[in-house]
Amino acid sequence: MHKRWIAGAAVLTLGCGGTQTAEVKQVAAPPAQLRVQISRTEFNARAVAAAVPLFWRADSNANQVIEPSELAILHGAPGGPRDRWLIGQEPTGLLRSTVMELGSTATPTVAQAQSEPERLRQAAVHAELRQGRATVLYNDLSSLTAGEKAMVAKLLAAAELVEQLHARQLGTAGLAQKIPAIEPASRALLHRNQGPWCEAPATERDPNCNALENKPAKLSGLYPADLQADPKFCEALAARKDHEALLDPFTVVVRDAGGQLQAQPFHVIYANDMTAIAALLDQAAAAEDQADEGPLRAYLKAAAQAFRDGQWQPADEAWAAMNASNSKWYLRVAPDEVYYEPCSRKAGFAFTLARIDQGSLQWQQKLDPLKTEMENTLAKLAGKPYEARKVSFHLPDFIQIILNSGEARAPLGATVGQSLPNWGPVANQGRGRTVAMSNIGTDPDSRAQWQQQTASLLCKATMADFVTDPGPLQMSTVLHEAGHNLGPAHEYMVKGKKDGEVFGGGLASTLEELKAQTIALYLTDWLVGKGVIDAKTARQAHLADIAWGFGHISNGMVDAEGRPKPYSQLAAIQLGSLVQSGALIWKSAEKAANDRDLGCFDVEGARLSPAITALMTQVAGLKARGDRDGAVALRKVMVEDAGNWSDLRKIIAERWLRAPKSSYVYAIDL
Repeated sequence: MHKRWIAGAAVLTLGCGGTQTAEVKQVAAPPAQLRVQISRTEFNARAVAAAVPLFWRADSNANQVIEPSELAILHGAPGGPRDRWLIGQEPTGLLRSTVMELGSTATPTVAQAQSEPERLRQAAVHAELRQGRATVLYNDLSSLTAGEKAMVAKLLAAAELVEQLHARQLGTAGLAQKIPAIEPASRALLHRNQGPWCEAPATERDPNCNALENKPAKLSGLYPADLQADPKFCEALAARKDHEALLDPFTVVVRDAGGQLQAQPFHVIYANDMTAIAALLDQAAAAEDQADEGPLRAYLKAAAQAFRDGQWQPADEAWAAMNASNSKWYLRVAPDEVYYEPCSRKAGFAFTLARIDQGSLQWQQKLDPLKTEMENTLAKLAGKPYEARKVSFHLPDFIQIILNSGEARAPLGATVGQSLPNWGPVANQGRGRTVAMSNIGTDPDSRAQWQQQTASLLCKATMADFVTDPGPLQMSTVLHEAGHNLGPAHEYMVKGKKDGEVFGGGLASTLEELKAQTIALYLTDWLVGKGVIDAKTARQAHLADIAWGFGHISNGMVDAEGRPKPYSQLAAIQLGSLVQSGALIWKSAEKAANDRDLGCFDVEGARLSPAITALMTQVAGLKARGDRDGAVALRKVMVEDAGNWSDLRKIIAERWLRAPKSSYVYAIDL
C-alpha cells in the first residue's frame, strides 16, 4: 500500500473481415512498404481495439511508412508471439495485411450486434477503450549475455503465471475463453482491465459496459461469493473475534465443510500456480551468469522458496539486500499491495522487472544525511503520542520498467513510486526498498498531453512556471516514497492497533497516501531552507504535484462499487485544503493558459508554504493519534460534501478527461 500513482482518438475495430478470423492471412502481392494513410496515434488506437500486439513507436522520417525498426511487437498482449508478425526484422504476410487494413482511411468493418442490449454493450466497450491511449515501454535487451537472456526468458514466463495467479484473486480466471473471436474489442478490454468490468471514468458506472455479453457482477476471488452479497461484508469481517486471521494479507477466506469461515494461506489455495512460479524462479537463478549478480540470484532462490511455503520474510530480507550498487536489475515478485480488492486487506500477486537507473544516486547522496532530521521534524508536527524513531530506510532507487504483470499492471495510469514490503520485520524496521519509476510519463506524447491538460486549468501567470521535464516530479516522487517511511507509518501502532484496524482498510490506505504526498510537498519547501534545492525547483515541483492531483481528481472519488479511490481522495483533500486556505485560487473570469477555457487556478506563492505546513500538521496528527473521527470529518468536507469545491472538481474532471489516459503496454527485444 506504499506507492505513488500517476494518472495519464477514436478507437475503431476490425469485425468479421478483420485479422482475428484467420490464423495467418497472406496477400497475393505484399506491398514493398508498410505504408499507412492515417496518423500514428490513430493507427495505435485501432490496433488496441483490434486486439493485435502492434505499436507504431515513431514515424522517425515522417514518411507515413511503418519501418520494422519503428514497430514494437507487444509482450503479453492478445494476438500471439512476435514471430507471427516479424521474422527477425522481416514483416510476415499477417503483419502486412493487418497494417493494410488498420492503416487505411476507410473505417474498419464492425460486426453488427443482433440485439439492442448487445449494441449498447459493444458501444460501451468502445467508449471504454477510447479513454485509454496505448503508451509503450520499449526495452532493447539484445546486448545481454546468453545467460542473462535465458534468465529474462524464465522471468517473462513467471510473469505470465503471476498474471494468471492474480486473475484467480480477482475472480476473473478463464473469462477470456468466453469472448467470441469476432469481438476483438471485448477481448482487448478484458486484457487491459484484467477483467470484463470497465474502469475508465466515463464508463465505470455504465451498466452496459462489460466485455462479456452476460455482464457478470464483480466478485472477488478472495472471499466466498455469498459473503459478498452483503455490501458491508468487509466491516462484518473486521468486527469478528477472528478478524486477524480472516483478514491476514496472505490468505483467502473460504468456507470449511461445516460452512464456517476460515482463512487458507495462498500457498495452499494456489499451490499449483505458486509451485510452477517457484520452479521458473529457480531456473532463472541458475541461468544468470554474471559473477557480480550474487544478490539477485540469492533473491530469486529465496523468492522461489517463499512461493512454495508462504514464508515471505526470508525473501524480503534477500530482496532488501539488493540495491543500485550491487545489481543492475530490479525485480520484485511477491504479493504486496491491497488496493485492488474490496476490503483493501489481501496482498495482490505482482511482478515487476526493471533495470537500475543510476540517476537516483545523486538524490540518495543529497538526502541520506538528512533522514534523521526529516523524521525529527515530522515527529514534532505529528505530536503526541508519536515519538521520533531511528529510521534506516533506503532512499529511492530510480528504475526503468521492463515489464509489470499481475497487480502491478494497471489498465490506466501507472505506479511512479513504491516502498516495499508492507508487512513484517523488514518493513517495521525501515529496511525495505523504495523505488521511483523513471521511464513513466517521460515519452514525448505523454509530456505534450500533460502540457495541454495542465494549460486548460492553470492561469497564464502560474503556467509560466510549469515544466514537463521529469526532474521536478521525480524529486517529488522520491520524497513521497521516503514519506512512507517517515512519521507514523504503516506498522505504527496507536492504542495497540495498526492503521488498518484503527481507520479501516479503505480510509487507512487513503490516509497513508495523503500523508506521503503531503510530506512530498512539505519536504520540498524544507529542502529549500536547507539549501539542497532552489526556490525555482521547488515551485516547479509544487506545480507538477498540483497537476498530478488534477489527474487523480478526474478519476472520481469512488469506484463503481462505491469503494474509495485512495489517490483521488487524497488529491481532493490536498487540493481542497489549498483552495480553502487561499493558496490555490480559482479565477472564474480569467482565461486559462490555453486561451480557450474561461476560469483557471492561480497559485498564491506567499500562502502556499504555510498552507502545506498546516495540512502536514493536521494529517500527521490524525495518524499519530489514531483519530478516525477526525479523518472521517476531513474526508467528508473535502471529498463528500456538495459545494464550491465539489463544483470545481467537476470542472477539473471535464477538462482533464478531454484527453485519453495513458495505458501502458510493454515491448521487449531480446
